[in-house]
Amino acid sequence: MADHVSSATSEKPASALEVFLVFLKLGLTSFGGPVAHLGYFNDEFVARRKWLTAAAYAEIVALCQFLPGPASSQTGMMIGLSRARLPGALAAWLGFTLPSALLLAGFAYGAATLGDLTNAPWLHGLKIAAVAVVAQAIIGMSRSLCPDVPRILFAVLAAAIAIFMPTALGQIGVLILGGLLGLLILKSAPGAALPDLPAALSKPASIAALMLFVALLVALPLAGASDGLLLRLFDSFYRSGALVFGGGHVVLPLLQREVIPPGLIDPEMFLAGYGAAQAVPGPLFTFAAFLGTAIAGGWGALVCTLAIFLPSFLLVIGVLPFWNSLRRRSGARAALQGINAVVVGLLAAAFATLIVPTGITSGIDAGIAAVLLVLLVVVRAPSWLIVALGAAASAAAALV
Repeated sequence: MADHVSSATSEKPASALEVFLVFLKLGLTSFGGPVAHLGYFNDEFVARRKWLTAAAYAEIVALCQFLPGPASSQTGMMIGLSRARLPGALAAWLGFTLPSALLLAGFAYGAATLGDLTNAPWLHGLKIAAVAVVAQAIIGMSRSLCPDVPRILFAVLAAAIAIFMPTALGQIGVLILGGLLGLLILKSAPGAALPDLPAALSKPASIAALMLFVALLVALPLAGASDGLLLRLFDSFYRSGALVFGGGHVVLPLLQREVIPPGLIDPEMFLAGYGAAQAVPGPLFTFAAFLGTAIAGGWGALVCTLAIFLPSFLLVIGVLPFWNSLRRRSGARAALQGINAVVVGLLAAAFATLIVPTGITSGIDAGIAAVLLVLLVVVRAPSWLIVALGAAASAAAALV
């Protein structure tokens, strides 16, 4: 089905403040990890605000899957960038990141008092809410991105491969396969799914961002060999953010290697912080704020958080203008139709293997998730209400 999208965003551009406030709400309510975040974004920007079409959103998600770093945070940066230029990208990142970073930094100061949060019934309710949100996203995206038999088959094939090859390499391979299948089988779309970014973001600026990304990756290990703790932390967390594919959970062993063997933090404290990271909304990469606080206080939290997200920001502003040029070609548009279809399959696979097993552990959980899904799809209840209802229902069920 041809997807005519003259403007994937609404006609009047948003201000950076508007972008910040929307992402701040998401940063306060988006529980459940990276895949769930993509579901919350779909509900907010595709279904409710109409800032993006489903095809435009899937295109952004697919591009972010190719890049190292936290896919959900990069997706937010790209939405903010296309909506309100560079200030919009910064506003999106800050709004989405700030709540969890502050919570985890605070937890590092009070870890001994707060204890282990991972088994709290209300936290399990947040995971149940994530099941409903991601299910709604898959339903909505499949309707628009898999409208015919070939693209349905693309999605099914992608889901099967992702389930049996649950690695970053398998994920990238599926996206490449989707592009090849789209190029060979599908007719090219008559328009671009994603609106061009503002002209103020020039290709020379993007080249400079990519050069800075590489320069820091090479130079920081040399500079980090000095005795300065904050510089060493910046080096370690920048490399972790630049070299990880697959999102927040995959960065855990990288960070563990950087902070435990040198004796910067106790293993028990490390695991306590990672457990707390599961209990807060927003990106898992803000685990860096906990580690930075535990190692070097408030300045450590700031340095580690900025360092782990900086590679993603540089890659986003470095890649998007070139993507704009590439996607105008008819062959590229046909490939994008295939990529968009396999994105649905990837989300479905993640839903089946990650979201459902952690969120649904009993028949009561399944019933709560079903009610929440009906509220989302039929009643169009806002996602923040679904989160609150999920936590309350799970806590009530635990009491009963």
